Amino acid sequence: MAIDLVRERKVLKPAQLNALARDLLEGSFAQVWVEGEISNFSRPASGHLYFTLKDDRAQVRCALFKQKAMYLRFQPRDGLQVLVRGRLTVYEARGDYQLALEHMEEAGEGALRRAFEELKAKLAAEGLFASERKRALPPFVRRLGVITSPSGAAVRDVLSVLGRRFPLVDVEVLPVPVQGEGAAAVIRAMLAKAIASVRYDALLLARGGGSLEDLWCFNDEALARDIAASPVPIVSAVGHEVDFTLADFAADLRAATPSAAAELLVPARDELAMRLRQSQRRLDTAIARRLVNLAQRNDQAWLRLQAQSPGSRLERGQLRLAALRQRLDQRIVRGLEQRATALRGLGRTLNSVSPLATLARGYAIVRDAGGLVLRRAADATTGQTLEVQLSEGRLPVKVEPKPS
Repeated sequence: MAIDLVRERKVLKPAQLNALARDLLEGSFAQVWVEGEISNFSRPASGHLYFTLKDDRAQVRCALFKQKAMYLRFQPRDGLQVLVRGRLTVYEARGDYQLALEHMEEAGEGALRRAFEELKAKLAAEGLFASERKRALPPFVRRLGVITSPSGAAVRDVLSVLGRRFPLVDVEVLPVPVQGEGAAAVIRAMLAKAIASVRYDALLLARGGGSLEDLWCFNDEALARDIAASPVPIVSAVGHEVDFTLADFAADLRAATPSAAAELLVPARDELAMRLRQSQRRLDTAIARRLVNLAQRNDQAWLRLQAQSPGSRLERGQLRLAALRQRLDQRIVRGLEQRATALRGLGRTLNSVSPLATLARGYAIVRDAGGLVLRRAADATTGQTLEVQLSEGRLPVKVEPKPS
């Protein structure tokens, strides 16, 4: 008897076959790292990137979609060696086998990136980055140590924000190199010295942006362990928002930029003044309520005395009650005066550090066209237009050459 072979076959459409191939690839491979040379690079109007990644023996199609391509730090081009991370898939419409990329970097950073990922995974597995071991920042940082380069933009940004938001904080810059060979060891030594001094409520580790190689000293394993073991809360602000280092993961708090770290560490002066006013209102309300309660208790005690005592005892009780009332009134007045004196002292302290109070004493603030405050005459150049802020109003000035 003949067998109908046609009915025994399972016939697939091309789309079905491609879908099966895609599911097989995506289910069998996790994300992979591949290094190769870019060729046939194109960037259509959609903003997606398409190219072929090749070596001397083979090639594979790659796609980096717009939402990921926005974070590239370099301009891809034909002939460039790159390191990519992505997942294997099939573009079903054409049956093309390709890599859908999540990340791409120039191949020069490849070894560093792999070393970073391996060390990060190792320390994470040890629990070094666990949220439960991180320390909370104190409500008010009175003395802050800033571990950074004394000449970089990061320290200027931090000091500017701290001076504007909360000039009462005591800031000490602890100078260290922030890149290059040996920098990690110097940073570790300064961190140990700062901790041993028991001077600081918190420490800030800061540096401006840079390449992975520039930031590499902050990926030192020993430094990460020192940060995690520190009894003093540490805030890390290394690089820009998209930069991450092991110091960031080990620190108690990570800020996107040094300026953002400064804002996290101290309250705004206006916010603090508002909180003081709110506390004063709550104190006034509590005192008024206490006075009413005490007056009612005194009245009730006087009524009980009047109802239960004969005339002589009543008279003595009234005298004693009057004396108690007088002592109570005196204590309440003294308490109010002490609290008022304390609040006035806080007000004078805040006013004494106000830039406006300094201006009112005849001083002035000089800024350049970009709003940067000039602290030395040498920072100004001939012909430069400056703005002088006085206690009342501002004056534009122009720097003239020094008379010969």
